[in-house]
Amino acid sequence: MLVHQAAPSRIVHLAAQASVADSFRDPEGTWRRNVDGTLRLARALLEGWPDVPLIFASSAEVYGLTFQQGAPLDENAAMAPANPYAAAKAAADIALGEMATRGLRLVRARLFSLAGEGQTPAFALPAFARQIARIERGLQAPPLRTGGLDRWRDFIDVRDGSAAIATMLERIDRLPAGVAINIASGQPRRIGDVLEALLRRSPGPIAVEEDPALLRPTDIIRAAADIGRARALLDWSPAEAWEDTLDRVMADWRARVAQDES
Repeated sequence: MLVHQAAPSRIVHLAAQASVADSFRDPEGTWRRNVDGTLRLARALLEGWPDVPLIFASSAEVYGLTFQQGAPLDENAAMAPANPYAAAKAAADIALGEMATRGLRLVRARLFSLAGEGQTPAFALPAFARQIARIERGLQAPPLRTGGLDRWRDFIDVRDGSAAIATMLERIDRLPAGVAINIASGQPRRIGDVLEALLRRSPGPIAVEEDPALLRPTDIIRAAADIGRARALLDWSPAEAWEDTLDRVMADWRARVAQDES
């Protein structure tokens, strides 16, 4: 057994099929990876390594249609997933929560929209930055193509997300068994405004065009988080400046595009 071979002292479970778009194309594969794979790991721990704590990377997508209430959601909000990825994450989140009642040492980190270097262009922010970098170098003709811009998401810098998870690991013995914790900035941002901020970092004007193929069959207009539990249990709050996050994402994609061209 791989867990036995690794002999871990702590586990942070980040492995997943994380693209909502891909989940629509392959819902069954998304469930196999995000539910079956997760539960196999959890069962191995529960049956053979019960003292090893598990931090599970859940997702804000589990709240889904409940975001339509308009108010920032805390961890007690109902799950109402609106896409196959969200449904798979919600199923794993619920199943692990039940296993915590049987002894699994668990924290469920409900991560909102992570932002930072190294992301694939399957997500809005890196997709925008990649296209800008390619247009700047003449590798892609304008316009820059987008999905829905009148959407609001709570972006959290990957450094802040990592710091929160590291604190969970440090405090696992003091946290309630199976606790769910929102990890977010607490400040939703309009996707169109995020794109405008990236475009301001480019030396020349770039036309923008909405591409119907990039729109989700179902979508949430505004996702907003209540991060009171993270502040209370982890003594954590976001520290990274949003403008610095955008600068790093743009620099990362300029470097990656230049390397691909060479």
